[in-house]
This record gives sequence, structure tokens and C-alpha cells, in this order.
Amino acid sequence: MAENSLDRPLLVFDGECPFCRAWVDYWKRLTGDRIDYAPYQEVGARFPDISPEQFATAAKLILPNREVRSGAHAVFTVLATASGKGSALWAYQNLPGVAAASEATYGVFARQRSFFYKATKFFWGIPIEPETYEVSTWFFLRALGAIYLIAFSSFGVQAAGLIGSQGILPLADYLDAAYTTLGRGAYWNLPTLFWVSRSDLFLKAVWIVGIVLSALVFLGLNWRTLRLALFLLYLSLVTAGQVFMSYQWDALLLEAGFLSIFLGSSPVIVKLFRWLLCRFIFLSGAVKLASGDLTWRHFTALPVHYETQPLPTPLAWYIFQLPGWFHRGSVGFLFFVELVVPFLVLAPRRLRHFAAGSIITLQILIFLTGNFAFFNLLTLALCLFLYEDATFEQPEKILARLAPQTGAAGGSSAPRRQAVFPKVFAAFVLFISGFVTAGELTTIRWRPADAVIRAIAPFEIINTYGLFANMTTTRPEIVIEGSNDGETWLAYEFKYKAGDLSRRPMFVEPHQPRLDWQMWFAALGDYHNDPWTIRCMARLLQGTSEVLALLGKNPFPNRPPRYVRALVYEYHFTTPSEKRATSHWWRRELKGMYVPPLALRGQ
Repeated sequence: MAENSLDRPLLVFDGECPFCRAWVDYWKRLTGDRIDYAPYQEVGARFPDISPEQFATAAKLILPNREVRSGAHAVFTVLATASGKGSALWAYQNLPGVAAASEATYGVFARQRSFFYKATKFFWGIPIEPETYEVSTWFFLRALGAIYLIAFSSFGVQAAGLIGSQGILPLADYLDAAYTTLGRGAYWNLPTLFWVSRSDLFLKAVWIVGIVLSALVFLGLNWRTLRLALFLLYLSLVTAGQVFMSYQWDALLLEAGFLSIFLGSSPVIVKLFRWLLCRFIFLSGAVKLASGDLTWRHFTALPVHYETQPLPTPLAWYIFQLPGWFHRGSVGFLFFVELVVPFLVLAPRRLRHFAAGSIITLQILIFLTGNFAFFNLLTLALCLFLYEDATFEQPEKILARLAPQTGAAGGSSAPRRQAVFPKVFAAFVLFISGFVTAGELTTIRWRPADAVIRAIAPFEIINTYGLFANMTTTRPEIVIEGSNDGETWLAYEFKYKAGDLSRRPMFVEPHQPRLDWQMWFAALGDYHNDPWTIRCMARLLQGTSEVLALLGKNPFPNRPPRYVRALVYEYHFTTPSEKRATSHWWRRELKGMYVPPLALRGQ
């Protein structure tokens, strides 16, 4: 074979340039044996048609047919031989202006190699490792299984009292009314398996099957069909759950669960998870500013939040007592994490790691001060995709131990051939979620995109987010009372929400007592806006065991009362001196009647 003959393309680079060597080492890991690499100082003499100055100015890719590609064209051609990296070459060759812009950008990098080498060390670290996510994917799927398990279990033990046939809002009545109004359109607008059966037995079967399948995923059974089934089961409960399943973490779990169905098909799915995390965190901060809420703008929102949030923890009482400068600094940290850090989620490796640390810190603080179901756990799970395999010590050994349990790799390493569907799917998600995000913060609208958003909205696969945009500055609490004579009234005690002044706030997360939560929202308005409260009180008059099981204390254990009513109190945390004197965590004052006395007809 002649000395200058080539069996495969040869990339010739400047071997004395640390920046060039660092990136060539990275490309070698991507392309394997499909490309040969050599410094021009060693092989330049084999190609007398290319001067040393030309080699030093830009990398040259010499093809077996002797064609020479230079600069950005050479780099894109090399990357196109790696799985999933062909988009840049396609754009270079087919889109007007891309080639010129790419070569101009390459020229800037070539002339400032020293600066960009330092930037590479800072942002990526040396050596630059190919981004694979098999370890992160393995842990995420186990975490997702655990979170699904929590979600199904938590709702399951409340389902009969909330939406069962003897519950507050029976799902059968809900679906019947929807079908009467929408006809067959109800099947699309309310996607749920309960169209098959509305019975209590089927309701129990759905959440029990959800628990079983969640446990299988948690234990390592890596089947897409399991993840699809979990998504459909939880979507069915969210749809049938009405106001009791309308929380943002339910939507976030559905969106993450839907994306998880495609994990392992392409590395682009990992990027969609990052985009989801970015949107979720950023919108949580942006809506606070966009709302115009003065407590957020004046950095005074957090002490108000600790006192007025639905279910504070004991630590919330103690942190509430801290000085104003601490709370203002905490708001500053929160805004930094929610408005700046999300962009780092999409940044190079070391900035992503910083973003992960910041988000994890914020989530731990939220976890310690408020009961927000599985919200914090799910956000922490999403942060796993900010860590690539190279982050872990000896990832090959970790994978060797994990793989036998999974039955499949389950990772996000690139397939040998480019997968078209994941890229089309990713483009769709990015396009639609971009309009969803823009619609939350601006008046930007595009009719075709709005039509798609409305069509897929019932499935909650692309959602809008934004927690606590407007801070509630008071804490009204509904206290339901019963009486047999209309004179002596005894209070029903809820399991977790504020009631008894001496009862310490509790840690209940990741469980979500959904009736307690919904009572907090109901107290912000009146029963005309939340007619389910009347249904709840009617069940108490009937002595319905399924609803009574949702409460902590029934003052009428032998027979239901003749009358029930609901009062509204305004609750406040006690001061340290008040707590020492009374042992009370709360103080309250009566604000008025929420629901006047009710009785069953015929009594």
C-alpha cells in the first residue's frame, strides 16, 4: 500500500495546540475507529499540497478519495460519523448562510485558542468526556418508580372518600355529566380508564395496579410498556380526581412520566428532561415577578409564605421567627436559583453541576419548611440528568453491577444509526413547550400552536408551571362544626391542617392529604366558588365512613349530628413568648361564617 493511501478519513490537527488536542481526544471517543487522527507535525510531509501554515491555521480532514475539507466543514464531517451528531453537517451543506457563519466562528476560535482552552478547562474540564447517561438514567427510573409508588399509594388511601361512590365528588357523577355535555368528545377531553367502569372496585384496582407496577420499576424492571402503563394509570386518576388532583406536581409527574417512556431511544430525550427542569424552575420564578405581587418585589414574601402556606412543617414556625435580613436574603437566593440557574441547566458540564447543586439546595430547604407532597423528590430526580456518567467514579463498574438487575441497559447512549423519531418528537416538544412558556409570560400567540396546545392539554404531556405567583398574606382556615341542638357545636378535626391551636405542625410529605390541601384553597374564597365543600358537609351529616376516614377526629362517633356549619378563622403563628406562655403554635380570631348551619332534608 502506498504511503499516502488512506483506508479511512484522516483528521490532521496542530499537535502543539492544547485546545486542539483536548477536543481531538474527545472526538476520538465519539467516532471510534471511523476516523484516524494525527498531528500535522508528524504527517504533514505526506501531503505536500498543504503547507504547514495551512495546517496550523485550520484542521484538515483528508478523505480516502483525496478530497480535503477544512475548518468547520472538517469538524462537522468528523462529528457526522458519530451517532446522532450529523445535524451540523446537514445544516452546513443545506441551509443558506450556515457555512459562512460556521467558518467565521471557527476562525474566531482558531485565532483565540489559548482563551478557549482556558474556557474549555473551566466549563468542561480536561479531559472532555463524551456525555452518556446510563447511570443517571438507571437512578432516575428507580426514583421515578418510587415517586409513582408514593403518588399511587398516597391518593389510593384517600380515593374512596374523595371520588368513590360515597365520596365527596363521585367520579361516576362527574363522567356522566361530562358525557351529557360533550358527548363522545368527553372521551378525548377527559382521558381516563374509568370510562370502562366507574365502580369502587375498579377505582381500587387502578391504584393498586399502579402501586404494583411502580414497585416493579423501582426494583429495576426496565420495560417501556411499564412506564407507559404507569402514565396511563396516573393520568386516569388525575382526570377522575377533579379538584383533588389538580396540583402542579401531578402535572409534572405526568410530563416526566411521559418523557420517560422514550428514555434510551436517543440522547436527545435527556436534553428534553433538562428542558423540562429548566422550564419548571424558571417559570416558578418568572411568574412571581410577572404577577406584580409586592411581597415578592419587596423581598418580604418568605416570612408570609412560612405562615400562610397550606401545610407548614414545625421548622417553618422557627424560621418564621428569624430577622428580616435573613428572609430578604432568602428571597434573593430563591430568585437567583429560579431566574438565573435554570439557564445553567442547559450549559456545559461544570455549570450544569453548579445548577444541580443550587436547585438541590433550594429543594431541601423547601422540603424542610413545607409539605409539598412528592414535588421536591421529583425535582431532585430530574436533577440526575445534570450529571453525566463521567461524573461518577468508575461508571463502568457501576453499570456492571446495575445492568443485571435491569434486564436492559436503560441508558441514553446513542444508537449506532440516527433515530429519526426521537428528533422529530424533540422538535415537537420544544416547539409546543416554547409557545406554552411564552404564553404564560407574554401575549405572544400563534393560532396553529394554540390549537395543538388545546388538543393535547387533556393529556398533560406539556404543561405550564409557576408556584406561588401571588402570595396569600393572611391565613383563613375553615373549621367545620357539628351540633345536635343548634346551640352546642363541636369541631371536626382534620388530620394535618391547622386547627387545634396547641397541635404542632407536622411533617407529612411525601404523602399529600388532599382534602386538607383543598380546604386551604376553599378558605381563600367562599363556598359558591367551591361547591364541593357543601358535598363534604353533607357526607358528614350522613356519617359516611369513607369521608370520615379522611378526618382526624370525629366528635360524633356514635351517630352523625343533626346540623353542621363552617366558620372561618384567621390563623397566625404565635410569637416565642406566646408559645412559652400557652404552648400554642397558633393563635386565631373568628372572621365569620363560611357556610351557615345545614341539615339533611326531613330532619
